[in-house]
Amino acid sequence: QAQAGKPKREVVLHRPDEAMLAAVRARAAADIRQAIQNPDKAARESGLDELKAEIVARLLPDFPEDESALGEAVEKVVKEQVRSLILEEGVRPDGRKVTEIRPISCEVGLLPRTHGSGLFTRGQTQILTTVTLGSSDDTQTVDGLEGDFQKRYMHFYNFPPYSVGETRPLRGPGRREIGHGALAERALLAVIPPQDTFPYTMLLTSEALESNGSTSMGSVCGSTLALMDAGVPIKAPVSGVAMGLMTGEDRFRVLSDIQGMEDFSGDMDFKVAGTEGGITAIQLDCKIRGLTFEMIRATLDQAREGRLHILGRMLEAIREPRAELSPHAPRIITLQINPEKIGAVIGPGGKMIKQIEAETGASISVEQDGTIYVAAVDGEGGERAAQWIRSLTAEVEVGQKYRGRVTRLMGMGAFVEILPGKDGLVHISHLSEEAIRRPEDVVKVGDEIDVRVIEIDSQGRVNLSAIGLDEPFDPSKVKPREDRGRGGRPGGGGRGGDRGDRGGGDRFGDRSRPRDPDRGFRGAPSAEPRDEPDETPKARFRPRR
Repeated sequence: QAQAGKPKREVVLHRPDEAMLAAVRARAAADIRQAIQNPDKAARESGLDELKAEIVARLLPDFPEDESALGEAVEKVVKEQVRSLILEEGVRPDGRKVTEIRPISCEVGLLPRTHGSGLFTRGQTQILTTVTLGSSDDTQTVDGLEGDFQKRYMHFYNFPPYSVGETRPLRGPGRREIGHGALAERALLAVIPPQDTFPYTMLLTSEALESNGSTSMGSVCGSTLALMDAGVPIKAPVSGVAMGLMTGEDRFRVLSDIQGMEDFSGDMDFKVAGTEGGITAIQLDCKIRGLTFEMIRATLDQAREGRLHILGRMLEAIREPRAELSPHAPRIITLQINPEKIGAVIGPGGKMIKQIEAETGASISVEQDGTIYVAAVDGEGGERAAQWIRSLTAEVEVGQKYRGRVTRLMGMGAFVEILPGKDGLVHISHLSEEAIRRPEDVVKVGDEIDVRVIEIDSQGRVNLSAIGLDEPFDPSKVKPREDRGRGGRPGGGGRGGDRGDRGGGDRFGDRSRPRDPDRGFRGAPSAEPRDEPDETPKARFRPRR
């Protein structure tokens, strides 16, 4: 400082002259004391403005050099009279006792198109809070100092000029609006349900319709009403109250539910929010050097009484969260899948998930741990999307029955899609109880049939059967159709060998026709196609090993 610093400026605190203050006190103290005792804010401010102009005009001849200082002197005497009235008489400007809360009214469901709404009125402070529910895709990404994080509960606070009878342009939120919104948001974070039980994003907006002190605590109460109206299962309702303080030389008084004039004239603004069981948020604006433990203890004890009184009035409007969400709110279905199946849900380039969203109208969010959130205003569309995802990620089980759609017909049988993107083969011997020559005799492409999974081979290929569905399933008794009284090769021949992509020829030929008695012993199968007179698909047989 001595080597590189510049001389510090001395700032002189401008205060009204003591002689000027004495003149104001002598000529107008009684009038000011009477003017401040008006319970109506607008009438009180109007009366004080008229009285101030009258006092300045009356004293200006005595202090012609400084008209603005006269106005400051009047404001200072107004503060003195407010403090004196409370400290000496225990009476507040609106006639309340120091522990008394202003009249309260609460309403819910005022706005039928929103997902939830609550109107909280305390004296001449009125807050309208609305709730909008969204899916996990609607969370706010915050670029924090320690990395990005997601917010699923957000509260915005608006303080329009008309709430205090002013006309000025509406601008973006300022320091005050951001701070009040953050306080009201923090007050309810402790009671917001976790995502695994309530997978919604919650956006709340509190609008100050009228302001005469403690709109932030009014926003806390309005938020609780709106959340309960929206059907959000909060752990407990939260209320809030702003506490004030007036200190004298040898005593102090704590004020419950302060209004604007008491905040302006007092020594602190101590906001306390919480449930019946405890405190969830506090904020202190202190204008004196500090608070004693006695002051803090008295403030918190008195605040609890005020909070519980306010909470009781709120519960008269709505006792608990509604059992059902608004019909306009999205319905969210939570699914848990194997993380290895996420690719099947998303599809190449997102093709599958886009198709599901387009056809069902649902919004789908996939988490890395396999949690999937399906959100849709139309409950039927959401359920369709959820069932689609269940089908995509379901595991095919041997013995399980499915209803599937025939997608292809070949000589060996029919391919049936039992799950989206998952098909199986029903061999011709398992298509019907009766002997058939071709699959086309009993099914066609597009038919829906009931089938049972009878085998999943080592390569993951699924073999199906459309017969014996009413009988108990016994895997040990599953044999090729030919072995059950239809003749054929000894041992049945099965369907051995690699079917490849199941698009090749029919290894079995047409085994549904009676054997020609003139053929005799067939010996080794021919490697050439048989010369058959009918129009069935021709088959090649491998040489006998």
